Amino acid sequence: MSQEFATGFPSVRQVQTLIRDKSTVDVKLITGDLISGRVVWQDPQCICVETDDQSKHQIWKQAIGFLKYS
Repeated sequence: MSQEFATGFPSVRQVQTLIRDKSTVDVKLITGDLISGRVVWQDPQCICVETDDQSKHQIWKQAIGFLKYS
């Protein structure tokens, strides 16, 4: 099952910029949980966020309420 990665979407390009710049983000999940760290990769279904304690969290995109970054 192949799924094309839609790099033409602004949201995908923005996350790629956050990865490239190693920017810190706050990921608010639909459960209410908040994960802060930097996005290390993304694919069509998930993103991976590494926190300050160097733990990595693989997060399904449909579980994300919003990303906050500056």
